[in-house]
Amino acid sequence: QVQLVESGGGLVQAGGSLRLSCAASGGTFSINGMGWFRQAPGKEREFVAAIHWKAVGTYYADSMKGRFTVSRDNAKNTVYLQMNALKPEDTAVYYCAADLSIYYSGSHYPSEYDYWGQGTQVTVSS
Repeated sequence: QVQLVESGGGLVQAGGSLRLSCAASGGTFSINGMGWFRQAPGKEREFVAAIHWKAVGTYYADSMKGRFTVSRDNAKNTVYLQMNALKPEDTAVYYCAADLSIYYSGSHYPSEYDYWGQGTQVTVSS
């Protein structure tokens, strides 16, 4: 079992920045990839970014490239999502997820992730 806890969400003005954190605990040795997703009201959950847990590799949704940066600190079992130049359309609940697959390659599909956090709200005002 892997437990994930997100933090760092909040209210920010357009153009501002936030850094989200996702702390993993439990069976972290089994994690091979970590993803960030978001879900706005009335919309499907969408991929934001992902990172290999044990290897080098990061992945981004095209619309996030250049504004969002995903990173990890394995010593702290934590993944981060630095979000810059935020826009009102970035408003959503942001989730982190863990993928245990040994073939992990930055999947964009929520169904391929094995564990999820509870989410953290990000609200960007115009």
